Amino acid sequence: MSDSTPGAGDAQQKAPTTPPQATGTPALEVRSISKYFGSVNALEDVSLSVYSGQVTCVLGDNGAGKSTLIKILSGVYAPDHGEVLSEGEVVNFSTPREARARGIATVFQDLATVPLMSVWRNFFLGNEPTRGRGPLQRLDIKEAQRIMRDEMSKMGIDVRDPDQTVGTLSGGERQAMAIARAVYFGAKVLILDEPTSALGVRQSGIVLKYVVQAREMGRAVIFITHNPHHAYPVGDRFVLLKRGRMFGSYAKSETSITELTSMMAGGAELEELSHELQRAADPELKDVAKELAAEAQAPA
Repeated sequence: MSDSTPGAGDAQQKAPTTPPQATGTPALEVRSISKYFGSVNALEDVSLSVYSGQVTCVLGDNGAGKSTLIKILSGVYAPDHGEVLSEGEVVNFSTPREARARGIATVFQDLATVPLMSVWRNFFLGNEPTRGRGPLQRLDIKEAQRIMRDEMSKMGIDVRDPDQTVGTLSGGERQAMAIARAVYFGAKVLILDEPTSALGVRQSGIVLKYVVQAREMGRAVIFITHNPHHAYPVGDRFVLLKRGRMFGSYAKSETSITELTSMMAGGAELEELSHELQRAADPELKDVAKELAAEAQAPA
């Protein structure tokens, strides 16, 4: 198996502006959605449009609302306010099965893999092709292995032995299998939940390559992450969440990796805190203020 990591493209640094109008009907869209849990506002007035053949990166730290957004898009939660639209049609998902029926597939961090199961069995997970009818119906193992190898090949992976166990695959290759499985079973929108968070640098690069592969297949990809350095090389649009609210939405031409990193790190807040500490009389606090100021201005 051979893999290569994508390089980060350079973008002209520009001040964020109003995002340009995309053409066509979004594959998936949310309009002013909000979700409350008692007195906690998990999401407040969030809008998002995802288009086929594009990677939309949703960035935010813990508590930003990413998990709640995923669960609304995948049918686990219903929004308390606002609308969800699939290919321009308002939908009201009550279960993940309904979301999958509309071609919305979520690939979670656990990859839904069984390490001791063969690769081809794990690819189908109970939905293997069969032949014959009634009492003569049986698994079509050769056809299942052929399909698995063809679909994995589209992701750039050559599985020489379909009977090898999933545990022999790397973390990046398991992610690729999860993506290939979702695409084969009809996914039009792929929601990838922190797919690189548990991986090293090389394996993260491999997963990013497969994200690009999914985009080139014409799928709409939602890449959920807290890492702007993973998002920027593959993203077409970047949506920032902060404490359940939209902090910004930028096309790639409207921002840079430096700006994304600064916004994710709370550069403006660090500067404000630095100014407050510099006014303090305690010399140690002033030293901390200098460190915060340096961190706020540090390049990515």
